[in-house]
Amino acid sequence: MELSQRARLCAGDRSALGELFDAHAQAVYAYAQRTLGDWAAAEDAVSLTYLEAWRLRGKLHEGDESLRPWLFGIATNVLHNTARATRRHKAAMARLGEREPVEDFAEGLVTRIDAGAELAAVRRALPSLRRSEREVFRLCVWVGLDYASAAEALGVPVGTVRSRLSRARTRLRALAEKELTNRRDPTGPGQVRDGGLVAARSMQGENR
Repeated sequence: MELSQRARLCAGDRSALGELFDAHAQAVYAYAQRTLGDWAAAEDAVSLTYLEAWRLRGKLHEGDESLRPWLFGIATNVLHNTARATRRHKAAMARLGEREPVEDFAEGLVTRIDAGAELAAVRRALPSLRRSEREVFRLCVWVGLDYASAAEALGVPVGTVRSRLSRARTRLRALAEKELTNRRDPTGPGQVRDGGLVAARSMQGENR
């Protein structure tokens, strides 16, 4: 009887890890690149994700389910640790008394990955969400996992994924619209800029 990929990986079959890499590495990279905003850091995150997958292979339970949710659960933890290390590094650099202000992580992310004003606004708004909401949004919206797979990846009930995603979308929509409005009209309503009157426009009005 031929063993499943899950069983082979759990047994230490390196070819199973290679198959897992071929199947999902590009998606893990896209997830990491969107989250971290840096292609080099994203490549490192992919490597760390698969190293962790190999290290944790013995904890896989038996079954024929796809390994994708399990793999993205590992990737989520790797990205959280990477982002935390980045923040600590920047805080340490700031304590050294640099003359120039330390670049804000969220702002730098948008600068490095500019895929349109709306997407950039969403990325700037993401750090305002709770970590649990950010993780659900990234897995369901960016990676494309369904509710059940995201729940498996994060180790939470499906209902929790639904409620977190709903809250994340609502908050992101409001924050992104506010961000876009402020950037298009930085002086505020009724202020003069370049000799002309700047009218405040809401995103809601633009989309009508």
